[in-house]
Amino acid sequence: MKNHYILILLFIIGLVASAVYPHDYFTWVLEVFPAIIGFIILVATYQKFRFTNLTYWFILLHCYILFVGGHYTYAEVPPFNWLRDVLHQSRNNYDKVGHFAQGFVPAMIVRELFIRKHVINKKGWLAFLTVCVCMSISVTYEFIEWLVSVLSGSSGDSFLGTQGYVWDTQSDMLFATIGAITMVILMSRKQDKAISKL
Repeated sequence: MKNHYILILLFIIGLVASAVYPHDYFTWVLEVFPAIIGFIILVATYQKFRFTNLTYWFILLHCYILFVGGHYTYAEVPPFNWLRDVLHQSRNNYDKVGHFAQGFVPAMIVRELFIRKHVINKKGWLAFLTVCVCMSISVTYEFIEWLVSVLSGSSGDSFLGTQGYVWDTQSDMLFATIGAITMVILMSRKQDKAISKL
């Protein structure tokens, strides 16, 4: 329980820090909105279902990735501007970090729910369906990005963050898929151990 209060405090600190003089508040709201909604859902369901501390910490990490992207916009995160210049890249690739996390962290959430709620009893299907759900989440997010950009016009360009890259949508979904697969390969045993301790 004490650990969870620390997580909440760190979430609030990150959210407030990201809101101090962001690039623009419209983009900030769009980028941090998923973190705020996720926080509300986790608090509302806390008494009925508590995730492992491992999953909660990764959720917080994902929130911080969103906070940074919201503060600077994904196309203007300073360390990734530096990397772009040093590595002679054509764009700021911080958004790929965000989309990798968009696959990795939901995979932790989905996999834990599948196991603890006995949604999938056959282990052979667990990894496959975990990745499939995360791919669906990524596709849905790309639909939302497209819709916001269409409805808001030029105001949504920072949220869309394509930076002139014609394959941005497809590469975003690819990075989310890679993130989900990476989680399943690297973290499944560790997550199983964390679940077994509940």
